[in-house]
Amino acid sequence: MPAFRFATAGDIRFGRGEARAAVPDLARLGPGILLVHGATGARAAWLRDALAAEGCDVAPFAVPGEPDVALVAAGVDAARQAGARAVVAIGGGAVIDAGKAIAALVPATRPLLHHLEVVGRGLPLDADPLPFAALPTTAGTGAEVTRNAVIAVPEARRKVSLRDARMLPRIAVVDPSLTDGCPRSVTLASGLDAITQVIEPYLCTRANPMTDALCLPAIAAGPAALMTLMQNEDEDARDTLAWTSLCGGLALANAGLGVVHGLAGPLGGLSGAAHGAICGALLPHGLAANAARADGETAHRIGNVRRALVQALSIAPDAAFSSLADWARAAGLPGLDAQGVTADQRAEAAEMAASSSSMKANPVPLDAAALAGILDSAR
Repeated sequence: MPAFRFATAGDIRFGRGEARAAVPDLARLGPGILLVHGATGARAAWLRDALAAEGCDVAPFAVPGEPDVALVAAGVDAARQAGARAVVAIGGGAVIDAGKAIAALVPATRPLLHHLEVVGRGLPLDADPLPFAALPTTAGTGAEVTRNAVIAVPEARRKVSLRDARMLPRIAVVDPSLTDGCPRSVTLASGLDAITQVIEPYLCTRANPMTDALCLPAIAAGPAALMTLMQNEDEDARDTLAWTSLCGGLALANAGLGVVHGLAGPLGGLSGAAHGAICGALLPHGLAANAARADGETAHRIGNVRRALVQALSIAPDAAFSSLADWARAAGLPGLDAQGVTADQRAEAAEMAASSSSMKANPVPLDAAALAGILDSAR
């Protein structure tokens, strides 16, 4: 058995009702809390009131979309002005990434760009982050248990990571009831992202026995839960999809990803399209490209993924990847063209993917032509 290391959030709490039960411990993170939430703050109002009832001074900070350098800088300023001693984020992956980055940078003395991968210097943080807690309201990114935050850099037209092992949240509360009633389109895109994030760590070159144990059951369970939720609201399916998302976050933080995320990062930065929708559109075609070049253990693992999809979709094994693409389109997932991605952006993303951190763990080498083929197939 290979040697491996596994690190994650200090305290993971999963289950319905855990969000409200965690409030006293969230309040103990600091007397002054920056509460990072979505555009309106409506879904965070109960938490703001509950923290205030525990004696916390709560300063709200809204994240209306996927975080960029300017938004993170504004959040850092807001936290410093409020005298925040901790950061709590409640929302989707973008909100959690923003909160995680803000918590990391409030004590920092260097500019953000000094710490960013690819477009910056990639330096480690020069001070410990503020205590940070995450409560996801979508089942998708698994950001509540990862050590990085994805941030858009508009001038570089890329999305890149701020990464440091100390950025792992102090408390991660995965309460599936917070995802109940999530809009169908968000459920679809984020759910496909969650499925991608249990498939890619299972296939990647840095997979280990712990990540395998998390990923393989979720690869089978996640698609079936998502299919159910495309038909009707279902608590059990919400629970399963939240579990799939958590498993993906745990696995990717300790293994890696692959071509889907290697392309999705630059493509999102170039086009502004939503990350989950991009991943969902790319996933079947990335799997097909890897399968065409796989042998040995990689081929065996891709076979396991294929069988899991066959079971969920009830289709022939040879059609597993194309059937996944057809199902996603029929469920309402737009292709890259409908997401506003242009031919020039696809071509540029294929070139930029070579320097993506996710691409380094892909299980087989893919040249520029193969990457362009994946992007063309996802249109």
